[in-house]
Amino acid sequence: MNFDSRGIPGVSVVTTGFTDAVETQSKALGFEPAVLYVPHPIQNRTAEELDRIADEAAERALRMLTASP
Repeated sequence: MNFDSRGIPGVSVVTTGFTDAVETQSKALGFEPAVLYVPHPIQNRTAEELDRIADEAAERALRMLTASP
């Protein structure tokens, strides 16, 4: 939120297990952040799975960061 208020684009990366928490917190703050959801859970993933998730997330995050408002 601090970045957005200063005109700096940002993206929160959150696992799908926290969708409800993000929505509740966003509503409470009156702010709709850019959120990129990745598969949940993360902790039991193999290195290869994490690499794939990170590669896909990085591409989506870059698109979100460079999209016109």
